[in-house]
Amino acid sequence: MSLIIRSSAIHAAGCYTTAPIKKGERVIEYTGPRITKDEADEKYQDSPTTYLFGVGDGAFVIDGHGTAMFINHSCDPNCQTVEVRGRVWIKAIRDIPANEELTYEYNLYDGEDDECFCNCGAAKCRGTMFSEEEIKKRERAAKKAAKGKSKAS
Repeated sequence: MSLIIRSSAIHAAGCYTTAPIKKGERVIEYTGPRITKDEADEKYQDSPTTYLFGVGDGAFVIDGHGTAMFINHSCDPNCQTVEVRGRVWIKAIRDIPANEELTYEYNLYDGEDDECFCNCGAAKCRGTMFSEEEIKKRERAAKKAAKGKSKAS
Protein backbone atom coordinates (compact mmCIF):
# COMPACT_ATOMS: atom_id res chain seq x y z
CA MET A 1 0.00 0.00 0.00
CA SER A 2 1.29 3.46 -0.86
CA LEU A 3 0.66 5.68 2.15
CA ILE A 4 2.16 9.03 3.12
CA ILE A 5 1.93 11.29 6.14
CA ARG A 6 1.17 14.95 5.52
CA SER A 7 -0.68 17.93 6.99
CA SER A 8 -4.33 17.30 7.85
CA ALA A 9 -7.32 19.58 8.38
CA ILE A 10 -8.62 17.12 11.01
CA HIS A 11 -5.48 17.03 13.17
CA ALA A 12 -1.89 18.19 12.72
CA ALA A 13 -0.84 15.23 10.55
CA GLY A 14 -2.81 12.58 8.73
CA CYS A 15 -2.28 9.44 6.67
CA TYR A 16 -3.13 9.63 2.96
CA THR A 17 -3.20 7.04 0.20
CA THR A 18 -1.30 7.77 -3.00
CA ALA A 19 -3.14 5.01 -4.90
CA PRO A 20 -6.81 3.99 -5.03
CA ILE A 21 -7.94 1.45 -2.41
CA LYS A 22 -10.83 -0.94 -3.03
CA LYS A 23 -13.64 -1.49 -0.53
CA GLY A 24 -12.83 -4.42 1.78
CA GLU A 25 -9.07 -4.17 1.26
CA ARG A 26 -6.76 -4.31 4.28
CA VAL A 27 -4.89 -1.02 4.25
CA ILE A 28 -2.34 -1.30 7.07
CA GLU A 29 -1.75 -2.98 10.43
CA TYR A 30 -1.75 -0.92 13.64
CA THR A 31 1.60 -1.84 15.14
CA GLY A 32 3.70 -1.08 18.19
CA PRO A 33 4.68 -2.61 21.51
CA ARG A 34 1.94 -4.20 23.58
CA ILE A 35 1.72 -2.97 27.13
CA THR A 36 -0.85 -3.36 29.88
CA LYS A 37 -3.52 -0.69 30.29
CA ASP A 38 -2.05 0.11 33.71
CA GLU A 39 1.43 0.60 32.19
CA ALA A 40 -0.08 2.88 29.53
CA ASP A 41 -1.96 4.90 32.16
CA GLU A 42 1.28 5.41 34.10
CA LYS A 43 3.41 6.11 31.01
CA TYR A 44 1.02 8.68 29.54
CA GLN A 45 -0.65 10.17 32.65
CA ASP A 46 0.69 13.67 31.91
CA SER A 47 0.66 13.42 28.12
CA PRO A 48 -2.11 15.17 26.14
CA THR A 49 -1.55 12.84 23.15
CA THR A 50 -1.35 9.07 22.98
CA TYR A 51 -1.53 6.55 20.17
CA LEU A 52 -2.91 3.66 22.19
CA PHE A 53 -5.19 1.03 20.71
CA GLY A 54 -7.05 -1.41 22.98
CA VAL A 55 -6.92 -5.07 21.98
CA GLY A 56 -8.85 -8.09 23.14
CA ASP A 57 -10.71 -7.41 26.37
CA GLY A 58 -8.90 -4.06 26.81
CA ALA A 59 -6.38 -5.23 29.41
CA PHE A 60 -3.60 -4.69 26.85
CA VAL A 61 -3.03 -1.86 24.39
CA ILE A 62 -0.85 -1.33 21.37
CA ASP A 63 1.42 1.67 21.95
CA GLY A 64 1.26 2.89 18.35
CA HIS A 65 4.54 3.30 16.49
CA GLY A 66 4.15 3.42 12.72
CA THR A 67 2.20 4.87 9.86
CA ALA A 68 -1.22 3.70 11.11
CA MET A 69 -0.95 5.87 14.23
CA PHE A 70 -1.43 8.89 11.94
CA ILE A 71 -4.88 7.77 10.76
CA ASN A 72 -7.30 10.30 12.20
CA HIS A 73 -10.80 9.89 13.61
CA SER A 74 -13.87 10.80 11.58
CA CYS A 75 -17.60 10.47 12.30
CA ASP A 76 -17.92 9.68 8.55
CA PRO A 77 -14.92 7.38 8.04
CA ASN A 78 -13.64 5.59 4.96
CA CYS A 79 -12.04 2.76 7.00
CA GLN A 80 -12.73 0.64 10.05
CA THR A 81 -10.59 -1.40 12.40
CA VAL A 82 -10.74 -5.17 12.53
CA GLU A 83 -9.03 -7.36 15.12
CA VAL A 84 -7.88 -10.70 13.71
CA ARG A 85 -6.08 -13.12 16.05
CA GLY A 86 -4.80 -10.30 18.23
CA ARG A 87 -3.66 -8.12 15.33
CA VAL A 88 -5.41 -4.85 14.45
CA TRP A 89 -5.98 -4.05 10.80
CA ILE A 90 -7.32 -0.90 9.15
CA LYS A 91 -9.72 -1.95 6.38
CA ALA A 92 -11.43 0.16 3.69
CA ILE A 93 -15.24 0.31 4.08
CA ARG A 94 -15.69 1.96 0.68
CA ASP A 95 -13.59 2.62 -2.41
CA ILE A 96 -11.05 5.31 -1.55
CA PRO A 97 -9.54 7.44 -4.33
CA ALA A 98 -5.85 8.36 -4.43
CA ASN A 99 -4.84 11.37 -2.30
CA GLU A 100 -7.73 10.98 0.19
CA GLU A 101 -7.01 11.06 3.91
CA LEU A 102 -7.67 7.74 5.65
CA THR A 103 -9.97 7.87 8.69
CA TYR A 104 -11.81 5.53 11.03
CA GLU A 105 -14.07 5.99 14.05
CA TYR A 106 -11.94 5.82 17.19
CA ASN A 107 -14.87 4.66 19.34
CA LEU A 108 -13.02 5.61 22.51
CA TYR A 109 -14.27 3.93 25.66
CA ASP A 110 -11.88 5.04 28.36
CA GLY A 111 -11.42 8.76 28.64
CA GLU A 112 -12.06 9.22 32.33
CA ASP A 113 -13.05 12.90 32.58
CA ASP A 114 -11.66 13.96 29.20
CA GLU A 115 -14.13 15.28 26.64
CA CYS A 116 -12.32 13.93 23.55
CA PHE A 117 -13.76 16.56 21.23
CA CYS A 118 -13.98 15.68 17.55
CA ASN A 119 -12.58 17.95 14.84
CA CYS A 120 -13.43 15.78 11.84
CA GLY A 121 -15.62 18.34 10.07
CA ALA A 122 -18.09 15.70 8.82
CA ALA A 123 -21.61 16.90 8.05
CA LYS A 124 -22.99 14.57 10.77
CA CYS A 125 -20.15 15.01 13.27
CA ARG A 126 -21.11 13.77 16.78
CA GLY A 127 -18.68 16.25 18.37
CA THR A 128 -16.84 13.50 20.27
CA MET A 129 -14.51 10.61 19.54
CA PHE A 130 -16.21 8.44 22.19
CA SER A 131 -18.13 5.33 21.14
CA GLU A 132 -21.93 5.42 21.08
CA GLU A 133 -21.92 3.11 24.14
CA GLU A 134 -19.59 5.47 26.05
CA ILE A 135 -21.76 8.48 25.13
CA LYS A 136 -24.87 6.69 26.49
CA LYS A 137 -22.98 5.64 29.64
CA ARG A 138 -21.93 9.25 30.26
CA GLU A 139 -25.47 10.54 29.65
CA ARG A 140 -26.85 8.04 32.20
CA ALA A 141 -24.18 9.06 34.74
CA ALA A 142 -24.96 12.77 34.20
CA LYS A 143 -28.71 12.17 34.70
CA LYS A 144 -28.02 10.18 37.85
CA ALA A 145 -25.74 12.94 39.19
CA ALA A 146 -28.33 15.62 38.39
CA LYS A 147 -31.03 13.58 40.13
CA GLY A 148 -28.80 13.24 43.19
CA LYS A 149 -28.16 17.00 43.27
CA SER A 150 -31.86 17.85 43.04
CA LYS A 151 -32.66 15.48 45.93
CA ALA A 152 -29.88 17.02 48.04
CA SER A 153 -31.26 20.56 47.52
